[in-house]
Amino acid sequence: MKLSQRLRASSSNREYAEAEVHDGLDLQTYNTVKSKVHSRLVNELDLASITDMPSEALYASVKEALQVIASADNLPLNQRERIMLVTDLMNEIIGLGPIQPLIQDDSVQDILVNGFSGVYVEKDGMLYKTQVRFRDNEHLMQIVDKIVSKIGRRIDESSPMVDARLPDGSRVNVIIPPLSLDGPLLSIRKFSKKSLTLENLLAGLTLTSEMLEFLSGAVKSKLNILISGGTGAGKTTLLNIFSGYIPDTERIITIEDSAELKLLQPHVVRLESRPPNIEGKGEVTLTDLVRNSLRMRPDRIIVGEARGAEVMDMLQAMNTGHQGSMSTIHANSPHDALSRMEVMLSMGTSQFSEMAMKLLVASAINIIVQLARLPDGKRRLISVSEVTGVDPNYNIKLQDIFLFKQKGVDPEGRIYGTFIATGTESRFKDHIHSYGIDLSSEIFCFEKNIKS
Repeated sequence: MKLSQRLRASSSNREYAEAEVHDGLDLQTYNTVKSKVHSRLVNELDLASITDMPSEALYASVKEALQVIASADNLPLNQRERIMLVTDLMNEIIGLGPIQPLIQDDSVQDILVNGFSGVYVEKDGMLYKTQVRFRDNEHLMQIVDKIVSKIGRRIDESSPMVDARLPDGSRVNVIIPPLSLDGPLLSIRKFSKKSLTLENLLAGLTLTSEMLEFLSGAVKSKLNILISGGTGAGKTTLLNIFSGYIPDTERIITIEDSAELKLLQPHVVRLESRPPNIEGKGEVTLTDLVRNSLRMRPDRIIVGEARGAEVMDMLQAMNTGHQGSMSTIHANSPHDALSRMEVMLSMGTSQFSEMAMKLLVASAINIIVQLARLPDGKRRLISVSEVTGVDPNYNIKLQDIFLFKQKGVDPEGRIYGTFIATGTESRFKDHIHSYGIDLSSEIFCFEKNIKS
């Protein structure tokens, strides 16, 4: 007899008969038993000491305690249900409760929790709703508190939003009532254990070999590159891959809000900003780090994401002997990226005319790479553009070198289109040649159809 059947037989509570059943197991009755056993475990085990144990020893301790509790309370558990219970309780004690299996699933890229009963995941660029759920919003808040407390942060009605980071580097954002109307909202952008490679990008048709030849030459020849795209488009991944073309002889300083870049060069200095503490003190911004990095004798500065006043110092660094610097920016097109850069320049304490800001941006940024995540979940490099200066009206001029043109959607919902070179040779071709890199003229006049 199953756990749900035995508990119904031993309980006069009629609500069990109406409970939701998943995978042959009554979730409501199972959660009732789990809560009961969890409370006993908390009372009988020294959680402060056992959480430092290796996972094998912890599993043995929980299993032993569970057997004692099951015998003492005469809980009707079969072998399968006992294994499930031990696993779930271990996730509660040392993990993140119901979402711990999703954290451990390498195929999951994002975990989105909309209240206690709505858990979604992103796989291969598409969102799916899961059967995972918390007992209630209070249970969800316990997991949220576990996340933020480990980094010395707090979340409550007076401070209802927080950004945090899991031990593996995954980014976490939480927002709770009264700002969230449907219970606590938890978003986790997972930190991939397996880094994507150029082979992955080429096999996934994110870009073509011709585009890669040009962009690798641009990195090696110290052109300043800005990678633009929306959320989840793959900007940081592409930045990480491009950085692999930087020579090992150079000193690289990376500056990020949340450390995600994994450079393989031997001389890399990693800096990470710091939010204010509970008292509202101790904040170190990206602007502070960019300014300090200029005193650290960098050959290149890589800013994980340009998002505020630090853009002024970053552009000045690009213009004053730190060529080959790179960054990412949230924008839907190269023109939008440049407009956002101008807005960020106005956030700083320095006052510049509109003409001066445009000239600064145009002289600092050489190449803009535009990424997009298409509706079918695929990521495409949809344009590579060069900044060619400003026109007489002081508008920044761009010329497209490569484009992806979407042509339609097949019956399976997959987008197809064409990668093309515009036929315009790069204005930096001679500059790249001066570094001993010869670009074939054929890469500026190709067309490649993409069917899936």
